[in-house]
Amino acid sequence: MGEIEDGEADHITTDVQGQKCALVCECTAPESVSGKDNLPFLNAVLKNPVCKLYRFPTSDNKWMRIREQMSESILSFHIPKELISLQIKEDLCRNQELKELGELSPHWDNLRKNVLTHCDQMVNMYQDILTELSKETGSSFKSSSSKGEKTLEFVPINLHLQRMHVHSPHLKDALYDVITVGAPAAHFQGFKNGGLRKLLHRFETERRNTGYQFIYYSPENTAKAKEVLSNINQLQPLIATHADLLLNSASQHSPDSLKNSLKMLSEKTELFVHAFKDQLVRSALLALYTARPGGVLKKPSSPKTSTEESSSQDPPPPMRRQDSIPHHSDYDEEEWDRVWAHVGKSLNCIIAMVDKLIERDGSGEGDDGSGKDGEKGHSLGDSVITHPQEDWYEQLYPLILTLKDCMGEVVNRAKQSLTFVLLQELAYSLPQCLMLTLRRDVVFSQALAGLVCGFIIKLHTSLCDPGFLEQLHTVGLIVQYEGLLSTYSEEIGMLEDMAVGISDLKKVAFKITEATSSDVLPVITGRREHYVVEVKLPGRMFESLPLQIKEGQLLHVYPVLFNVGINEQQTLAERFGDVSLQESINQENFELLKEYYTVFMEKMPPDYISHFQEQNDLKGLLENLHQNIQAKKRKNVEIMWLAATICRKLNGIRFTCCKSAKDRTSMSVTLEQCSILRDEHQLHKDFFIRALDCMRSRQTQGALNESDDPETGCLTDNKPTSRHFYPVALLLVSSHLLVVWLILSLALLLAKYQ
Repeated sequence: MGEIEDGEADHITTDVQGQKCALVCECTAPESVSGKDNLPFLNAVLKNPVCKLYRFPTSDNKWMRIREQMSESILSFHIPKELISLQIKEDLCRNQELKELGELSPHWDNLRKNVLTHCDQMVNMYQDILTELSKETGSSFKSSSSKGEKTLEFVPINLHLQRMHVHSPHLKDALYDVITVGAPAAHFQGFKNGGLRKLLHRFETERRNTGYQFIYYSPENTAKAKEVLSNINQLQPLIATHADLLLNSASQHSPDSLKNSLKMLSEKTELFVHAFKDQLVRSALLALYTARPGGVLKKPSSPKTSTEESSSQDPPPPMRRQDSIPHHSDYDEEEWDRVWAHVGKSLNCIIAMVDKLIERDGSGEGDDGSGKDGEKGHSLGDSVITHPQEDWYEQLYPLILTLKDCMGEVVNRAKQSLTFVLLQELAYSLPQCLMLTLRRDVVFSQALAGLVCGFIIKLHTSLCDPGFLEQLHTVGLIVQYEGLLSTYSEEIGMLEDMAVGISDLKKVAFKITEATSSDVLPVITGRREHYVVEVKLPGRMFESLPLQIKEGQLLHVYPVLFNVGINEQQTLAERFGDVSLQESINQENFELLKEYYTVFMEKMPPDYISHFQEQNDLKGLLENLHQNIQAKKRKNVEIMWLAATICRKLNGIRFTCCKSAKDRTSMSVTLEQCSILRDEHQLHKDFFIRALDCMRSRQTQGALNESDDPETGCLTDNKPTSRHFYPVALLLVSSHLLVVWLILSLALLLAKYQ
């Protein structure tokens, strides 16, 4: 039987197979949490822990001690606020780029004005939501009763850490963490027309088939345009900075500093040039030209390749300042290739000049000199004639200025053409396109808040595990979501939202930095297609990390979702409805899990793999999981157990989700905890049910009812879950009462599900 540790306790009695057994637990105050959990780093993320202590017998009649802890996370509000701020900046930048698109024909200009009107309204909405979130104080999580509030729709529902700490007499102490959270979904917007999975497919199909007044670009091309724009905005200031550093090194007449500055400038400029090699930029330039007033294309000609242009060592001609695209028949389709190649040619001139300056400085002669770079220097002799009496700064300054001018011309043309690509996506089906973006942002925000919480907790608990740290920067982390949503009614839409939101987490990477102050809350940077979460660690913890992580290597996550509906609505779906959504989600994510396992086995060190294979039979578990997914068995909870086991063996992060992260989630988590105690820590087989009852009990016997809401702290005596079903004996008195009962029951049911 379970016994209590010393201290004040809540006594709970359960009746198991006719035996009454005192199963008691201790509700500890936050101060009694172990010192390990009192580290400032963890306390900055978790708040208000509630703990219980248990003692259960093992199979050899000894005792194991269990500490169960549930904590809130302040990241529930912190992450959405960070994310919304980034999205506002991104949208304001996009709106400004649309305004700077230049003169367009009346058709396109009217579309642009319409888009800007709706985009400004969306930005104002995001700003209002951010303002309201900044006013939130008190509770650090959103209760399920608030899931329909517009100002809180970016916040996850009931985000908590559920931790079980096991102290076993024979085995090593172990921690088992599960993040519990409501399914990421747009509850405020509703599910009348389905969720994101269906809405995005329908939107893309309609956009592809209705393009008579738009230019259709695939989602991949649209994403590529956003990526190139982001690279432009990042690389242009970096190149300008490195060019100024090169001039500074030249003024100091420092050969070593000059070489280092040139190396950095070359690397960034090559990345800049590579960003424009995509055919999308050229096609977007042509499309933008046709949208200008009077734009008429010449007969296409064969443009020179970028390799041919770059190989030419002639200096670039003076750049002619003009609009990004000529408006009339003087447009030349080859002009983009020439303008684009000028950047590479300007860089080659700078490299040749630096080589000559350093070579002459080493030889002390006024000639061009000879050496391994002499041939390149002579090929540029007409453009880089040097004189001994002139200093290095004067020699390099005109070339740096030319590079900046060429780069500015390329940036102006590329930004306008790619912004025109984004206009096509926005112009179609306003405001549905923006509402889809809003819905996706809402779902992603909820999913990201949980992911960041889980990553920080996992990093903290595994910081002393060298195998985990090796896996973290070599392969990345698997993140397994256990979904308990049914495929019936509005929960179909929730599952569709959840599937897209979790899939979008692939766009997230983590970066670990050393904290320079007491503020260790994570910081998010990036854009919608790629976010980087910066996790700050105190100096002592940061020093224990591998060199690759300390140098800023991005750490990736691989999210997978397995869903099995378990409630009575799923019974209806399996008998009278459709479960194909659940089956397709499970099959797709099994392939992702299998792919991660393959990469894991290929990239991890051989000595680690050999030890890992001795301890784990992952291949057999994966085959078993695949068989269960293919079996299409009703309410096959074996899928959940196998996926969770594989995740734990792969050092992954575990999530359990249902509609509100209450009833179904709590039942699943407690069953998982007791199963772990039985399988991993030798819990006595006769006490499995008793331990399960103990963990599921509160101040009353049995499971929680809807009136026993842990969010409100309201506990009542046991009542039937369906309170409108009255005693049958009363109904037998009169047939009229039976009719009244049917009408009242129907009315209450309709009110409940509306």
